[in-house]
Amino acid sequence: MTNLYKKDSPFQVYISFKKYLDVLEHIRYNDRLEYRVNYAESLIERTKNFQELKDGFEDTTLLEKHKDLIRLILADLFPTGLTNNEIKAASIPLSNITFNYTERFKDILKDAGKDFEIELRNIDDNEFYVFCCCLILQSYFKKDIKSTIPLYYDIPNKMGIMKHYKITVNSDFTDVYPTEHAKIPSDDVLDMLLENLDDFQLWKKYFPSKSWVLKGFAIISLVDCTTEVALSDLKSSMIEIDPEDLSPNENLVEIFKSYFDVPQLNFGLMLFDKKDQKLGRLPIYENVFTHHVLDFWINAFDEETRKYTFNNLNHNSKPIVISNVANLDDNIKALPSFSILRDNNINSFMVIPIMKDNELLAIMEFTSPMANSFNGLKLKKMEFFTDMILFSLNRFSFEKNYQIEAIIQREYTSIHDSVVWKFRNEAEKYFNASLGKKMYTLKQISFKNLTPLFGFSDIRSSSEKRFNLMLEDLNQQLDSLHEIFMMINSDSEKYLLALEVFENELNNEIKADTEQRLQRLLREEVHPYLQGKLELKTDREIKTKIKDYFIQVFTQTDLFYANRKSLDESITLVNRKLADMLDESQVKAQQIFPHYYERFKSDGVEHNLYIGHNIAPDLNYTSKDVNKLRYWQLKTMCNMEREFHNFKRDLPIRLDIASLIFVYNEKIDIRFRMDEKRFDVDGAYNSYYEIIKKRLDKAHVKDSSERITCPGKITIVYFGMENQKEYLEYINKLQKKGILQNDVEFLKVEDLQGITGLLALRISLTNSAVED
Repeated sequence: MTNLYKKDSPFQVYISFKKYLDVLEHIRYNDRLEYRVNYAESLIERTKNFQELKDGFEDTTLLEKHKDLIRLILADLFPTGLTNNEIKAASIPLSNITFNYTERFKDILKDAGKDFEIELRNIDDNEFYVFCCCLILQSYFKKDIKSTIPLYYDIPNKMGIMKHYKITVNSDFTDVYPTEHAKIPSDDVLDMLLENLDDFQLWKKYFPSKSWVLKGFAIISLVDCTTEVALSDLKSSMIEIDPEDLSPNENLVEIFKSYFDVPQLNFGLMLFDKKDQKLGRLPIYENVFTHHVLDFWINAFDEETRKYTFNNLNHNSKPIVISNVANLDDNIKALPSFSILRDNNINSFMVIPIMKDNELLAIMEFTSPMANSFNGLKLKKMEFFTDMILFSLNRFSFEKNYQIEAIIQREYTSIHDSVVWKFRNEAEKYFNASLGKKMYTLKQISFKNLTPLFGFSDIRSSSEKRFNLMLEDLNQQLDSLHEIFMMINSDSEKYLLALEVFENELNNEIKADTEQRLQRLLREEVHPYLQGKLELKTDREIKTKIKDYFIQVFTQTDLFYANRKSLDESITLVNRKLADMLDESQVKAQQIFPHYYERFKSDGVEHNLYIGHNIAPDLNYTSKDVNKLRYWQLKTMCNMEREFHNFKRDLPIRLDIASLIFVYNEKIDIRFRMDEKRFDVDGAYNSYYEIIKKRLDKAHVKDSSERITCPGKITIVYFGMENQKEYLEYINKLQKKGILQNDVEFLKVEDLQGITGLLALRISLTNSAVED
């Protein structure tokens, strides 16, 4: 069986002219006008030998075979006098099968190209199925319902502009009836279905595939509503801003082509920065928008003239429309920057300032290589969506500022999401008081009786590496200078002697000010001398050497920096990787129990967690929440160590990290310090915790010169046996998962200033991934 619908539907479909032939039969026997009787009788007689036209058929080749007869049958429905005006055809309801076109419809399809295939716009398979079911409800069950979505054809014209046509359907000549396998739902079921239009499976349950018959034909009429559809698409594009993904709508230019009926059109938009008095591009549209006219305008005038023009726009914001660039004043064509228009083949354009409350927000441009593409009438069409442009720009500005605030909140401040509620409560009290013209003093924000968790992943020996790489950089610079001065030979002896002094200091007994003195010598004497050599008629080989030398000089310090730069880049990569992993894992940790979290990047990453009832007073808090977070912390740091092991081989400078967790059972208080805009421990007693944290970094195993931290191992520092038992359980879990090895070391930490009795566990990691 041939399916006249490309998509699944509840119908078996047959093309039939029975209902219209019945109309002709009625005319034949009941009409009083003889010419109409003869006309109807003639058509009926001509169809007698083609019973399939009445019984129905699925073979679409018969439409071509009988096209002349079908045209005669439908002549009353398709008047010859309107064939060049109406866009009309016969069709099967909701299908892409059309035939018996008017001449205007034929011309539209011809312009679209022989490969164009007409299809309904924006209807997916599920919507199509429900539409078909709604047709059953209308035709068979006589339900007074309307189609939920207007139907459109999108057909390009010969210029390539997409034209949009709204479809009206006359289904008077179709029959809908059930097969023997059809289900006949009750009225209650039908009402229930109409309440669930989006539930495709529910509709299919009561109207199974091919369980109903659709027989006949429909008359479709098309109305060109390109402007209205393009305007709607423009509004939708301007409203649809995803704050999580500010990505460009690459269809925007095509929509403008349809709206303005300009086949070769480019669009550009620049935002106006009121503070800096300049136009700026939208980065997300860098490869979509053009800015030819705006670039010409920016380059045609000096900064003072542009600023004067911007200020003048607040009083005179009249758009500029140039139908034909060739008609511009010769003085404008003589400007050097006019080449921007000439090189980009701009022959017609519009420039439109976007204003709000007499202030410039942005400037738009429309350009075309076709002369006379734009005029006053096209500009008039802008009025229909100017408000939407303002809305879109305001919303973009809001989302931009929101994202910037989020970045500041994330990267520069310590107000973590878990504690924002307390700041918000206090700010709301202040705001409400100000509305009532009352005085209100902001209270201090603090949280009491919290359990702290602390850990760090420290980049081992970074200071020593930085010092050695500094020596390498400076020695390479001295060698390079020595080679240059040896080539120059004349009047360079004093510089060679000075370089020799510094070389001896660097390689024997470097002094605290060695680098600074060398830097001063280079800046004040050596570099000016070499720059002078470049300006004189110096030997080409010497000039090349000098240029190569300056390429390697870091301009801010006048020193070679390549090796230290590699180290700094490596440290930055390590910090970023570890911090990102910690932040990502924190999302899951907050689900255990909300807690205050902060982390810091230096030569490594350290983090603080504070958990307690006061952070989330509406939730049930128990000591088990601390245990879960401690296990999460150990597991996360194991994962960070493993990931570091995987990517450290790709670093510019090979580095190692050593990780440590400090376990502290005493409760502490934290307070937000307004002067520093960050949280800190509150009170002298709580400062003991901070002192211990700061001294653990360089701590040694008791009676040993060995550091308690070690690359490839996790060190857990604690005070009592209770913590030892707790963490041995966590270690046992991770050993069973193949994350930690079976080599637990029980250590005593050396006595630190004012701190005694610290113990430590140290254990090696495997390379296995940490499971959730």
